[in-house]
Amino acid sequence: MEYGILGLIILIADIYAIYQVLTSGASGLSKIIWSVVIIALPVIGLLAWLIFGPRGGEVRV
Repeated sequence: MEYGILGLIILIADIYAIYQVLTSGASGLSKIIWSVVIIALPVIGLLAWLIFGPRGGEVRV
């Protein structure tokens, strides 16, 4: 049962990440690439998006 709950949490987080990607100010190609990565590699794609993903104009130093 633990794996089912973990899978549900990952699914919800992936849906949230894809929604954030699609509503971001990033270019169309960038949105497509991030969405495909998140869908194809749910855990790794989500982590990559959290670290390197589009931030809606936020400047990183």
